[in-house]
Amino acid sequence: MISKDLTAASSSALILSILAGGASYGYQIIQSVRALSEEKIEWTDGMLYPVLHRLESRGQIHSSWKAAPTGRKRKYYSLTEAGRRALRAEREQWSIVDTTLKKLWVQ
Repeated sequence: MISKDLTAASSSALILSILAGGASYGYQIIQSVRALSEEKIEWTDGMLYPVLHRLESRGQIHSSWKAAPTGRKRKYYSLTEAGRRALRAEREQWSIVDTTLKKLWVQ
């Protein structure tokens, strides 16, 4: 399992990356992270929604209510242009961290 600190540090990058592929709702985001990490990262609602609210307050994502095929309403989140810029910055930062760690661990 991934530590809570690392999970928290990577949450914005993961969410923005998922939403770059198209709008999604909370449970679907949680399931995407779980599947992409091969069940090594497991988020709860209590972890996800504060990050979504923070990203929305920064103008990086936008939410809207839509009816699901079942008729039930779901809150969908989508990336804004500010979110695309933030994702580019996140990618650059994580790339630096990844490259640095790889150099250290190869020694």
